[in-house]
Amino acid sequence: MAWQGMARAQQAPAANSQKVSDGVVRLGFLLDMSGPYADVTGPGSAAAARMAVEDFGGKVLGAPVEVVVADHQNKPDIAAATARAWFDTAGVDAILDVAASATALAAADIARAKNKVIVFNGPGAVRLTNEACSPVSVHWAYDTYALANSTALATVKAGGDSWFFVTADYAFGQDLERDAGAVVKANGGKVLGGVRVPLNTADFSSFLLQAQGSGAKVVGLANAGADTTNAIKQASEFGLTQGGQKLAGLLVYISDVHSLGLKATQGMLLTEGFYWDLNDETRGWSKRYFERVGKMPNMSQAGVYSTVMHYLKAVQKVGTDETSAVMTAMRETPVDDFYARGGRIREDGRMIHDMYLFEVKKPEDSKGPWDLYRLVATIPGEQAFQPLSASRCPLVKK
Repeated sequence: MAWQGMARAQQAPAANSQKVSDGVVRLGFLLDMSGPYADVTGPGSAAAARMAVEDFGGKVLGAPVEVVVADHQNKPDIAAATARAWFDTAGVDAILDVAASATALAAADIARAKNKVIVFNGPGAVRLTNEACSPVSVHWAYDTYALANSTALATVKAGGDSWFFVTADYAFGQDLERDAGAVVKANGGKVLGGVRVPLNTADFSSFLLQAQGSGAKVVGLANAGADTTNAIKQASEFGLTQGGQKLAGLLVYISDVHSLGLKATQGMLLTEGFYWDLNDETRGWSKRYFERVGKMPNMSQAGVYSTVMHYLKAVQKVGTDETSAVMTAMRETPVDDFYARGGRIREDGRMIHDMYLFEVKKPEDSKGPWDLYRLVATIPGEQAFQPLSASRCPLVKK
């Protein structure tokens, strides 16, 4: 397994860092560096993590902070084995992102067993704060419930009341289809069918033909990354939208829209937890990120920066990197930065913050290559995310 960023970790511990295990704070990131989610997590998320460490000063409690990155290749067994090795032998203190849901669930099991902090920005499966919740885990950026509760609800209210799902066949896609389907039905709509598609599928033709044949007004794409962009491109080639059906991208990142172009995506409704052009603070941070990476950040990449800063502030506050103390400080301290105002971590591990419903601009309305969204609505966090009353997390007292 390829680990990046370990070189400096071999230096001698700082003399005044006795309260930090091994004298170094090591932060792990299990990302997709070369697969279908590399563009929406991958090197961009790693860059955001390093930005945060640099902005914090490179040290906490006098100890150097190291960023360690591995490519889990979207394989849960590799994610679990890497997490175990990091915690057992590499001195990693916390894992602050795991791209994709199946790999995140595997790593979460290891973090729970080893009593180590783990935070998620890339994965969306809502089960991370339900059946798979733990005292050491936090779900930061978004989840399938919030996506469904925003994009699917808005689409149904706009008349899209019959759906057919094209779903990535793993935890994230399954959760997203379930949550979106529940919203459709609860608001008087119907789910006419669906098809499960293997991860990293190149040819969507047979699946899109089934969607076309269903007669559904809306084809819901319960997938992400390259799977989403491939499906949207091929749907256009098949004339699916020209035939009167509407595409609903249930997880569409700004990088996806930029890659596909406004001509192919104009008018699409989508939900994000962050957009670079929301206000002066988001624009200022995103400009620095762009200068470093060459593209604007998405909600997961901006979330990584926010997570790293919140974790390091917690270590600074309690004077140690011991898991229980750090988790307590993270829960007690509001998240108040360019990413979230008044955010908070609930007992199920969900970080509550506002979500945003956007419409993709028409080409003639865009003033630049990354001027892609029009804000339709701000959804308060308490409304966007699953209420605790519906939680399946064993840690939630009812």
